[in-house]
Amino acid sequence: MTLPATPTPAQRGTRAAPSPTPRTARRHIAPLDGLRGLAVLGVLFFHAGHFDGGFLGVDLFFVLSGFLITGLLLKEARARGGRIDLLAFWGRRARRLLPALAVVLAGTLLLVWALGPPNLLRYALDDGPWVAANLANWHFVADRVGYWDSADTRVFSHLWSIAVEEQFYVVWPLVLCLVARGRDAGRRVAAVAVAGAVVSLVLMVLLTTPADTTRVYEGTDTRAFSLLLGALAATPPVTRLLSRAGERAAGRWSLALACAIGAYWITADGQDSPSLFYGGLFLHALAAALLIACLARAPRTPAGRFLAAAPLRRLGLVSYSLYLWHWPVYLLLSEERLGLQGAPRTAVLLAVSVALAWLSKVLVEDPVRFRARWAKGRTGAIALVAVFAALAALWACVPQPRTGEGSVDVTRLVRGEG
Repeated sequence: MTLPATPTPAQRGTRAAPSPTPRTARRHIAPLDGLRGLAVLGVLFFHAGHFDGGFLGVDLFFVLSGFLITGLLLKEARARGGRIDLLAFWGRRARRLLPALAVVLAGTLLLVWALGPPNLLRYALDDGPWVAANLANWHFVADRVGYWDSADTRVFSHLWSIAVEEQFYVVWPLVLCLVARGRDAGRRVAAVAVAGAVVSLVLMVLLTTPADTTRVYEGTDTRAFSLLLGALAATPPVTRLLSRAGERAAGRWSLALACAIGAYWITADGQDSPSLFYGGLFLHALAAALLIACLARAPRTPAGRFLAAAPLRRLGLVSYSLYLWHWPVYLLLSEERLGLQGAPRTAVLLAVSVALAWLSKVLVEDPVRFRARWAKGRTGAIALVAVFAALAALWACVPQPRTGEGSVDVTRLVRGEG
């Protein structure tokens, strides 16, 4: 879901190709890997029913994405006189996100067809094309799928957030192409990010209906403030302010913000916390953006060292695939199928999800991103079209389930027998 560290020459292959724009390289910030690990842990335990505030991990992913993507794009704009290579950017995003997503879509559909109940398969067939088109969030909103009480019937319901990020990756670079030019480009980008975040917050407040908050929770317009506040944290005005404050102050602020965010996660309760949609989510995203900026400024402070711990960092490195796989695993490995409940079942779910995520990263993500030369340029575009054509063919081959068949003996009803 977020942009990982710049690959090493060893990851790319035996030869390190010289970079035409060396100043666009970003130094690796180890605590941000750990922050990704904490975010995905929150989501995993939330969906397992053990941590009511864990859904806020998605918000943290949004802020991280806005921060990292904006930082890279601004560096490229500075190095190239205000120009951004949009096709190259979108190509990198496609290589990063789409291979694993395609594998999860195909693998999940086949598993649901083989093992899942008919109702789950029917919704998977209905939702899958919208996921592939990166419009799943709007599909769920239009279908009035209540996120908080109907997600367990949709094996792809968690992918609404991937759609929000993909839509951001399409629009935000276009905005930067217009405003990240000339003198004071950083200030203009910061001003646009602030204005966009405020508009997004106003829309959330105006459109919130207590009966069902799915529209504002999954809408791209009403969740954009999280991505834009992350983007704001990467702009020169914010980075200069933190530089003047110094590492010691940034370290104190990062510790205080981390504690405040943790407390909020513990007290938040999803739809039963109406304040979330009247400013709570906005304040959480703002605190997360400030925390990320402080960690980038002072990564070796106590909070930074905790987040840079090896277990959290390793979890963060597989967080994207882990997020993709966990919900299908949770639905397919039900209590009835496993014969387990509570903590033992959760342990199995986590183990299976992590194993699938690791396999996805090693066998699909890393080879396509770092070693497959065919994945770039024209051949990459052809491969992308071929993959999604194959997905469409798979969808066409899987028969629609007859969800009502076998539940009622129609002949007995016709004969009037009870």
